[in-house]
Amino acid sequence: MKRRRFGFLAALTLLLSSHTAMAKNSLLYIATQNPEKMGITVAEFDPATGALSAPKLVIETRDPAHFTLSADHKHLYMCNTGTPGGVSAFAVEDAKTGALRLLNYKESKGRGPSYVSVDKSGKYVLDANYGGGYVEVYSLAADGSLDQQTAFVQHEGSSVHPQRQTKPYAHWFRTDPTNRFGLVADLGMDKIMVYRFDHGKLTPNDPPFAQVNGGSGPRHLAFHPNGKWLYAVQEISNEVIAFKWDSGKGVLTQFQQVKTLPDDFTAANTAAEIAIRNDGKFLYVSNRGHDSIAVYSISSNGELTLRQRVPSRGKVPRYFTFDPSNKWLIVSNQEGGNVVVFAVDAKSGELKPVGEQVPIAKPMAVVFLR
Repeated sequence: MKRRRFGFLAALTLLLSSHTAMAKNSLLYIATQNPEKMGITVAEFDPATGALSAPKLVIETRDPAHFTLSADHKHLYMCNTGTPGGVSAFAVEDAKTGALRLLNYKESKGRGPSYVSVDKSGKYVLDANYGGGYVEVYSLAADGSLDQQTAFVQHEGSSVHPQRQTKPYAHWFRTDPTNRFGLVADLGMDKIMVYRFDHGKLTPNDPPFAQVNGGSGPRHLAFHPNGKWLYAVQEISNEVIAFKWDSGKGVLTQFQQVKTLPDDFTAANTAAEIAIRNDGKFLYVSNRGHDSIAVYSISSNGELTLRQRVPSRGKVPRYFTFDPSNKWLIVSNQEGGNVVVFAVDAKSGELKPVGEQVPIAKPMAVVFLR
Protein backbone atom coordinates (compact mmCIF):
# COMPACT_ATOMS: atom_id res chain seq x y z
CA MET A 1 0.00 0.00 0.00
CA LYS A 2 2.82 2.41 0.91
CA ARG A 3 4.55 1.72 -2.40
CA ARG A 4 1.37 2.45 -4.35
CA ARG A 5 0.83 5.64 -2.38
CA PHE A 6 4.43 6.70 -2.95
CA GLY A 7 4.11 5.96 -6.66
CA PHE A 8 0.88 7.93 -6.87
CA LEU A 9 2.40 10.93 -5.07
CA ALA A 10 5.50 10.84 -7.27
CA ALA A 11 3.37 10.79 -10.41
CA LEU A 12 1.20 13.61 -9.06
CA THR A 13 4.29 15.70 -8.22
CA LEU A 14 5.69 15.13 -11.70
CA LEU A 15 2.38 16.11 -13.28
CA LEU A 16 2.10 19.27 -11.20
CA SER A 17 5.70 20.28 -11.86
CA SER A 18 5.19 19.72 -15.58
CA HIS A 19 2.04 21.85 -15.49
CA THR A 20 3.90 24.58 -13.59
CA ALA A 21 6.72 24.53 -16.16
CA MET A 22 4.20 24.89 -18.97
CA ALA A 23 2.47 27.73 -17.16
CA LYS A 24 5.76 29.61 -16.99
CA ASN A 25 6.17 29.60 -20.76
CA SER A 26 6.03 32.98 -22.45
CA LEU A 27 3.85 34.03 -25.37
CA LEU A 28 5.39 35.87 -28.32
CA TYR A 29 3.39 37.94 -30.79
CA ILE A 30 4.82 37.93 -34.33
CA ALA A 31 3.38 40.08 -37.11
CA THR A 32 3.35 38.51 -40.58
CA GLN A 33 2.89 40.13 -43.97
CA ASN A 34 2.22 36.77 -45.61
CA PRO A 35 0.01 37.81 -48.57
CA GLU A 36 -2.14 34.72 -48.07
CA LYS A 37 -2.91 35.48 -44.40
CA MET A 38 -1.64 38.77 -43.04
CA GLY A 39 -2.03 39.37 -39.35
CA ILE A 40 -0.72 38.71 -35.87
CA THR A 41 0.44 35.28 -34.84
CA VAL A 42 1.37 33.91 -31.43
CA ALA A 43 4.05 31.38 -30.51
CA GLU A 44 4.86 29.74 -27.19
CA PHE A 45 8.40 30.24 -25.85
CA ASP A 46 10.12 28.07 -23.25
CA PRO A 47 12.52 30.28 -21.21
CA ALA A 48 14.23 27.21 -19.79
CA THR A 49 15.41 25.85 -23.16
CA GLY A 50 14.86 28.66 -25.68
CA ALA A 51 12.44 26.50 -27.68
CA LEU A 52 9.92 28.42 -29.79
CA SER A 53 6.75 26.78 -31.09
CA ALA A 54 5.25 27.20 -34.55
CA PRO A 55 3.31 30.49 -34.73
CA LYS A 56 -0.49 30.37 -34.96
CA LEU A 57 -2.58 33.17 -36.41
CA VAL A 58 -4.74 34.87 -33.77
CA ILE A 59 -6.17 37.73 -35.83
CA GLU A 60 -6.03 38.93 -39.42
CA THR A 61 -5.13 42.55 -40.13
CA ARG A 62 -3.87 44.37 -43.20
CA ASP A 63 -0.16 45.23 -43.66
CA PRO A 64 0.97 44.71 -40.05
CA ALA A 65 4.37 46.23 -39.29
CA HIS A 66 5.50 47.54 -35.90
CA PHE A 67 3.43 47.07 -32.75
CA THR A 68 3.65 47.63 -29.01
CA LEU A 69 1.83 46.62 -25.84
CA SER A 70 0.40 48.84 -23.14
CA ALA A 71 2.23 48.76 -19.80
CA ASP A 72 -0.35 46.38 -18.31
CA HIS A 73 -0.22 44.17 -21.44
CA LYS A 74 -4.01 44.42 -21.84
CA HIS A 75 -3.88 46.25 -25.18
CA LEU A 76 -1.82 46.06 -28.35
CA TYR A 77 -1.31 48.96 -30.78
CA MET A 78 -0.17 48.34 -34.33
CA CYS A 79 1.02 50.20 -37.42
CA ASN A 80 -0.84 49.09 -40.53
CA THR A 81 1.62 50.21 -43.15
CA GLY A 82 0.72 50.54 -46.84
CA THR A 83 -1.43 52.99 -48.78
CA PRO A 84 -3.59 53.99 -47.12
CA GLY A 85 -2.37 52.87 -43.75
CA GLY A 86 -3.32 53.53 -40.18
CA VAL A 87 -3.10 52.59 -36.54
CA SER A 88 -5.08 49.74 -34.96
CA ALA A 89 -5.98 49.15 -31.31
CA PHE A 90 -6.59 45.62 -30.03
CA ALA A 91 -7.71 44.25 -26.68
CA VAL A 92 -5.90 41.18 -25.34
CA GLU A 93 -8.91 38.95 -24.77
CA ASP A 94 -7.06 36.05 -23.20
CA ALA A 95 -3.57 36.31 -21.71
CA LYS A 96 -3.22 32.51 -21.77
CA THR A 97 -3.81 32.11 -25.50
CA GLY A 98 -2.94 35.60 -26.76
CA ALA A 99 -6.37 36.02 -28.37
CA LEU A 100 -6.96 39.56 -29.67
CA ARG A 101 -10.05 41.63 -30.46
CA LEU A 102 -9.97 44.69 -32.70
CA LEU A 103 -11.20 47.78 -30.86
CA ASN A 104 -10.84 50.37 -33.62
CA TYR A 105 -8.71 51.70 -36.46
CA LYS A 106 -7.61 55.21 -37.39
CA GLU A 107 -6.72 55.69 -41.03
CA SER A 108 -3.57 57.69 -41.75
CA LYS A 109 -3.07 60.54 -44.15
CA GLY A 110 -1.11 59.07 -47.06
CA ARG A 111 1.20 56.08 -46.69
CA GLY A 112 0.99 54.26 -43.38
CA PRO A 113 3.04 54.64 -40.21
CA SER A 114 6.26 52.84 -39.34
CA TYR A 115 6.41 53.05 -35.55
CA VAL A 116 3.93 53.24 -32.68
CA SER A 117 4.45 53.66 -28.93
CA VAL A 118 2.53 54.42 -25.74
CA ASP A 119 3.58 57.29 -23.49
CA LYS A 120 4.59 56.70 -19.85
CA SER A 121 1.17 57.77 -18.52
CA GLY A 122 -0.54 55.11 -20.63
CA LYS A 123 -3.01 57.70 -21.91
CA TYR A 124 -1.61 58.44 -25.38
CA VAL A 125 -0.42 56.56 -28.47
CA LEU A 126 2.37 58.12 -30.54
CA ASP A 127 2.67 57.36 -34.25
CA ALA A 128 5.55 58.10 -36.66
CA ASN A 129 4.38 58.11 -40.27
CA TYR A 130 7.30 57.26 -42.55
CA GLY A 131 5.75 57.86 -45.97
CA GLY A 132 3.89 61.00 -44.88
CA GLY A 133 6.84 62.48 -43.00
CA TYR A 134 4.75 63.44 -39.99
CA VAL A 135 4.00 62.46 -36.40
CA GLU A 136 0.70 62.34 -34.55
CA VAL A 137 -0.65 61.57 -31.11
CA TYR A 138 -3.95 59.94 -30.14
CA SER A 139 -5.58 59.95 -26.73
CA LEU A 140 -6.90 56.64 -25.44
CA ALA A 141 -10.47 55.97 -24.36
CA ALA A 142 -11.31 54.12 -21.16
CA ASP A 143 -11.57 50.80 -23.04
CA GLY A 144 -8.11 51.26 -24.60
CA SER A 145 -9.36 52.25 -28.05
CA LEU A 146 -7.90 55.17 -30.01
CA ASP A 147 -9.85 58.34 -29.26
CA GLN A 148 -9.01 61.89 -30.37
CA GLN A 149 -5.99 63.12 -32.32
CA THR A 150 -4.31 65.48 -29.86
CA ALA A 151 -1.31 66.43 -32.00
CA PHE A 152 -0.20 66.40 -35.63
CA VAL A 153 3.14 67.78 -36.85
CA GLN A 154 4.17 67.72 -40.51
CA HIS A 155 7.95 67.71 -40.92
CA GLU A 156 9.59 69.83 -43.61
CA GLY A 157 13.04 69.34 -45.11
CA SER A 158 15.44 66.94 -46.80
CA SER A 159 19.09 65.88 -46.80
CA VAL A 160 21.85 64.76 -49.15
CA HIS A 161 20.95 61.23 -50.32
CA PRO A 162 19.46 61.61 -53.83
CA GLN A 163 16.92 58.79 -53.43
CA ARG A 164 16.37 58.24 -49.72
CA GLN A 165 16.34 61.81 -48.39
CA THR A 166 14.37 63.99 -50.79
CA LYS A 167 11.74 64.66 -48.12
CA PRO A 168 11.03 63.90 -44.44
CA TYR A 169 10.69 60.27 -43.32
CA ALA A 170 9.66 60.07 -39.67
CA HIS A 171 10.68 56.59 -38.54
CA TRP A 172 10.58 56.45 -34.69
CA PHE A 173 8.59 58.35 -32.07
CA ARG A 174 8.62 57.88 -28.30
CA THR A 175 8.64 59.94 -25.13
CA ASP A 176 11.81 60.17 -23.04
CA PRO A 177 12.01 58.48 -19.59
CA THR A 178 10.60 61.62 -17.91
CA ASN A 179 7.61 61.73 -20.30
CA ARG A 180 8.23 65.47 -20.73
CA PHE A 181 9.71 65.22 -24.23
CA GLY A 182 8.83 63.41 -27.45
CA LEU A 183 11.73 62.43 -29.71
CA VAL A 184 11.48 61.58 -33.41
CA ALA A 185 14.11 59.98 -35.63
CA ASP A 186 13.58 61.49 -39.09
CA LEU A 187 15.57 59.50 -41.64
CA GLY A 188 14.89 61.92 -44.49
CA MET A 189 16.08 65.09 -42.73
CA ASP A 190 19.04 63.62 -40.80
CA LYS A 191 17.56 65.06 -37.63
CA ILE A 192 16.41 63.82 -34.26
CA MET A 193 13.50 66.11 -33.51
CA VAL A 194 12.73 67.03 -29.90
CA TYR A 195 9.25 68.17 -28.85
CA ARG A 196 7.90 69.16 -25.48
CA PHE A 197 5.19 66.65 -24.63
CA ASP A 198 2.35 67.85 -22.41
CA HIS A 199 -0.90 65.86 -22.08
CA GLY A 200 -0.73 64.71 -25.69
CA LYS A 201 0.29 68.10 -27.09
CA LEU A 202 3.55 68.70 -28.98
CA THR A 203 5.51 71.95 -29.12
CA PRO A 204 9.05 72.40 -30.55
CA ASN A 205 11.78 72.31 -27.95
CA ASP A 206 14.58 74.87 -27.82
CA PRO A 207 16.73 73.67 -29.55
CA PRO A 208 14.18 71.80 -31.69
CA PHE A 209 16.49 69.03 -32.97
CA ALA A 210 19.90 67.38 -33.01
CA GLN A 211 21.55 67.29 -36.44
CA VAL A 212 23.53 64.25 -37.58
CA ASN A 213 25.92 64.03 -40.54
CA GLY A 214 24.36 64.26 -44.00
CA GLY A 215 23.48 60.86 -45.42
CA SER A 216 23.26 59.14 -42.02
CA GLY A 217 19.52 58.39 -41.89
CA PRO A 218 18.50 58.08 -38.22
CA ARG A 219 16.05 55.18 -37.97
CA HIS A 220 15.47 53.98 -34.39
CA LEU A 221 16.60 55.22 -30.97
CA ALA A 222 17.20 53.53 -27.62
CA PHE A 223 17.48 55.17 -24.21
CA HIS A 224 19.90 53.68 -21.72
CA PRO A 225 18.21 52.52 -18.48
CA ASN A 226 20.01 55.33 -16.59
CA GLY A 227 18.17 57.90 -18.73
CA LYS A 228 21.39 59.83 -19.38
CA TRP A 229 22.39 58.38 -22.76
CA LEU A 230 20.59 57.89 -26.05
CA TYR A 231 21.78 55.70 -28.92
CA ALA A 232 20.61 56.20 -32.52
CA VAL A 233 21.05 53.63 -35.29
CA GLN A 234 21.68 55.18 -38.71
CA GLU A 235 20.01 53.20 -41.50
CA ILE A 236 21.93 54.68 -44.44
CA SER A 237 25.44 55.17 -43.04
CA ASN A 238 25.27 51.97 -40.93
CA GLU A 239 26.42 53.55 -37.70
CA VAL A 240 25.36 53.98 -34.10
CA ILE A 241 25.61 57.49 -32.69
CA ALA A 242 25.78 57.97 -28.91
CA PHE A 243 24.36 61.10 -27.27
CA LYS A 244 24.24 62.53 -23.79
CA TRP A 245 20.64 63.38 -22.89
CA ASP A 246 19.83 66.43 -20.78
CA SER A 247 16.41 65.50 -19.41
CA GLY A 248 15.91 68.95 -17.93
CA LYS A 249 16.40 70.90 -21.15
CA GLY A 250 15.72 68.23 -23.75
CA VAL A 251 19.14 68.61 -25.36
CA LEU A 252 21.20 65.92 -27.14
CA THR A 253 25.01 66.12 -27.25
CA GLN A 254 26.86 63.63 -29.44
CA PHE A 255 29.92 61.94 -27.93
CA GLN A 256 30.60 58.83 -30.06
CA GLN A 257 29.98 57.27 -33.47
CA VAL A 258 30.69 53.59 -34.31
CA LYS A 259 30.22 51.38 -37.38
CA THR A 260 27.80 48.47 -37.49
CA LEU A 261 29.64 46.71 -40.36
CA PRO A 262 33.13 45.24 -40.76
CA ASP A 263 35.55 47.37 -42.81
CA ASP A 264 35.84 44.79 -45.57
CA PHE A 265 32.08 44.54 -46.22
CA THR A 266 31.20 46.56 -49.33
CA ALA A 267 27.79 45.18 -50.38
CA ALA A 268 24.51 46.97 -49.77
CA ASN A 269 23.27 47.12 -46.18
CA THR A 270 20.76 49.05 -44.12
CA ALA A 271 20.94 49.01 -40.33
CA ALA A 272 17.55 48.48 -38.70
CA GLU A 273 16.71 47.69 -35.07
CA ILE A 274 18.48 48.77 -31.88
CA ALA A 275 17.95 47.69 -28.27
CA ILE A 276 19.74 47.69 -24.92
CA ARG A 277 19.70 44.76 -22.51
CA ASN A 278 17.90 45.65 -19.27
CA ASP A 279 21.10 45.62 -17.20
CA GLY A 280 22.42 48.48 -19.36
CA LYS A 281 25.68 46.70 -20.19
CA PHE A 282 25.10 45.71 -23.82
CA LEU A 283 23.60 47.18 -27.00
CA TYR A 284 22.40 45.28 -30.08
CA VAL A 285 21.85 46.35 -33.71
CA SER A 286 20.59 44.43 -36.75
CA ASN A 287 22.17 44.68 -40.21
CA ARG A 288 20.05 43.98 -43.29
CA GLY A 289 22.35 42.92 -46.14
CA HIS A 290 25.24 41.77 -44.00
CA ASP A 291 22.41 39.88 -42.23
CA SER A 292 23.90 40.01 -38.79
CA ILE A 293 23.41 41.23 -35.25
CA ALA A 294 26.17 43.50 -33.92
CA VAL A 295 26.81 43.40 -30.19
CA TYR A 296 28.48 46.24 -28.25
CA SER A 297 29.45 46.54 -24.61
CA ILE A 298 28.55 49.82 -22.89
CA SER A 299 31.24 51.27 -20.61
CA SER A 300 30.71 53.25 -17.43
CA ASN A 301 30.87 56.49 -19.45
CA GLY A 302 28.41 55.28 -22.10
CA GLU A 303 30.92 54.52 -24.83
CA LEU A 304 30.43 51.50 -27.08
CA THR A 305 32.95 48.74 -27.86
CA LEU A 306 32.22 46.07 -30.45
CA ARG A 307 32.04 42.57 -28.94
CA GLN A 308 30.59 40.45 -31.72
CA ARG A 309 28.90 40.28 -35.11
CA VAL A 310 26.87 37.09 -35.43
CA PRO A 311 24.92 35.90 -38.50
CA SER A 312 21.18 36.45 -38.08
CA ARG A 313 20.39 32.94 -39.41
CA GLY A 314 18.31 34.43 -42.22
CA LYS A 315 17.89 37.33 -44.61
CA VAL A 316 16.97 40.90 -43.65
CA PRO A 317 16.75 40.87 -39.83
CA ARG A 318 14.29 43.74 -39.43
CA TYR A 319 13.13 43.38 -35.82
CA PHE A 320 14.26 41.64 -32.66
CA THR A 321 13.31 41.57 -28.99
CA PHE A 322 14.48 40.21 -25.65
CA ASP A 323 12.34 37.74 -23.75
CA PRO A 324 11.09 38.88 -20.29
CA SER A 325 14.15 37.36 -18.59
CA ASN A 326 16.57 39.07 -21.02
CA LYS A 327 18.38 35.72 -21.35
CA TRP A 328 17.21 35.22 -24.93
CA LEU A 329 17.05 37.34 -28.07
CA ILE A 330 14.43 36.56 -30.72
CA VAL A 331 15.09 37.81 -34.26
CA SER A 332 12.64 38.03 -37.17
CA ASN A 333 14.30 37.67 -40.59
CA GLN A 334 11.82 39.43 -42.87
CA GLU A 335 13.01 37.98 -46.18
CA GLY A 336 14.46 34.82 -44.67
CA GLY A 337 11.00 33.59 -43.76
CA ASN A 338 11.92 32.66 -40.23
CA VAL A 339 12.14 33.65 -36.59
CA VAL A 340 15.22 32.49 -34.67
CA VAL A 341 16.43 32.37 -31.08
CA PHE A 342 19.78 33.34 -29.57
CA ALA A 343 21.00 32.74 -26.04
CA VAL A 344 22.47 35.90 -24.45
CA ASP A 345 25.63 35.47 -22.39
CA ALA A 346 25.07 37.54 -19.23
CA LYS A 347 28.78 38.32 -18.79
CA SER A 348 29.93 39.04 -22.34
CA GLY A 349 26.61 40.00 -23.95
CA GLU A 350 27.47 37.73 -26.87
CA LEU A 351 24.88 35.71 -28.75
CA LYS A 352 24.76 31.98 -29.41
CA PRO A 353 22.22 30.43 -31.82
CA VAL A 354 19.80 27.99 -30.18
CA GLY A 355 17.34 25.51 -31.61
CA GLU A 356 15.84 25.24 -35.06
CA GLN A 357 14.66 28.10 -37.24
CA VAL A 358 10.90 28.63 -36.94
CA PRO A 359 9.32 29.15 -40.40
CA ILE A 360 6.94 32.07 -40.90
CA ALA A 361 6.38 34.09 -44.07
CA LYS A 362 7.57 37.72 -43.98
CA PRO A 363 7.81 38.14 -40.19
CA MET A 364 7.77 41.71 -38.94
CA ALA A 365 7.59 43.01 -35.37
CA VAL A 366 7.98 40.70 -32.37
CA VAL A 367 6.90 41.42 -28.80
CA PHE A 368 6.33 39.27 -25.71
CA LEU A 369 2.90 39.26 -24.11
CA ARG A 370 4.26 37.45 -21.05
